Amino acid sequence: MSILPRPNLEAIKTYKPGKPIEEVARELKLEGKIVKLASNENPLGTSPKALHAMQKALHESFLYPDDNAFYLKAKLADKHNVNPENIIIGNGSVELIYFACLAYLNPYERLMRSNGSFLMAKIGTEVMGSVIQEIPLKEYRHDLDRMLNSITAQTKIIYIDNPINPLGTCLWHNEMEKFLSKVPDFVLVIIDEAYYDYITTKEYPDSFKFLTEGKNVLVLRTFSKIHGLAGLRIGYGISKPEIISALMKVRTPFNASRLAQIGATAALDDTTHIKRSRKVNEAGKRYLYKELKKLKVFHLQTYGNFVFANFATDSKEIFEELQKRKVIARMIKEYGFQNALRISIGTPAENKKMIAALQEVLKA
Repeated sequence: MSILPRPNLEAIKTYKPGKPIEEVARELKLEGKIVKLASNENPLGTSPKALHAMQKALHESFLYPDDNAFYLKAKLADKHNVNPENIIIGNGSVELIYFACLAYLNPYERLMRSNGSFLMAKIGTEVMGSVIQEIPLKEYRHDLDRMLNSITAQTKIIYIDNPINPLGTCLWHNEMEKFLSKVPDFVLVIIDEAYYDYITTKEYPDSFKFLTEGKNVLVLRTFSKIHGLAGLRIGYGISKPEIISALMKVRTPFNASRLAQIGATAALDDTTHIKRSRKVNEAGKRYLYKELKKLKVFHLQTYGNFVFANFATDSKEIFEELQKRKVIARMIKEYGFQNALRISIGTPAENKKMIAALQEVLKA
């Protein structure tokens, strides 16, 4: 007789990342350059300052990393005007969502999320055998009023990705301020700001203000996007010391590698790379909006580095035809969008190749 896992694990659908270039090339026997616009990676690559710092430190790879990430935390504390005790480092910010579920959810308790936002909070809840409260979106945005009205004594965590992945829509400061003023003290609100560095509008929430006001919030940021460190897996969370302490108790030792810490610390100073990446992203948005409108493809205004595009047919057909033309986008059926693709914003040349391929597919 085989050893059986916990019964609740059977129903869990594991997270499906965007297809890597190597896999598509192998499956379809493709040669030459393949454009990957599936995983919201920075098309300009890694921060040059981070690369330089990591290259210098490569010979130290035999050493264990600093388990407390002293220098990275110190840099982040100075940048955000908090104390190191307010910070936890993760194997990407996605790991910190999982830590929150491990630290705070009992089986009879609930995590609330919008039906259509990033899936990791749902997966973490299911792993704990807890209850997921899924709130319908309102015009492709978080419905904060419905969330407030759905809070029960069993609601322990509310997860809000801002902007929403895979939609790109945003909540504004006045909306979040009003919402948090009414959330009970027994609820932890996770504010996932993975795409924060791409935001250019002043209406975006100042989430650290909510923290200074004593709200039970955990603000998540990542180095995977604008800093170009997705392959190193490093992110961070900022919250009250007691919340950070609880998360640290479920953290695995050395969860952020030595090179990742060194690269992230250097990347924080690379303002040139950040500004250039933001500029390329803004230009890419404008181009994609214009071209998708010409093709009569429904799309949303985005505040991330990707565009949500909804078609009049099953997205699997379009996804597969794009791959044959050496362009990888991302299906998002698991989020409830059967006809949509999430398209990462690339370089001007990559964006043009994607649109040209899409034109061919839609004509066919």
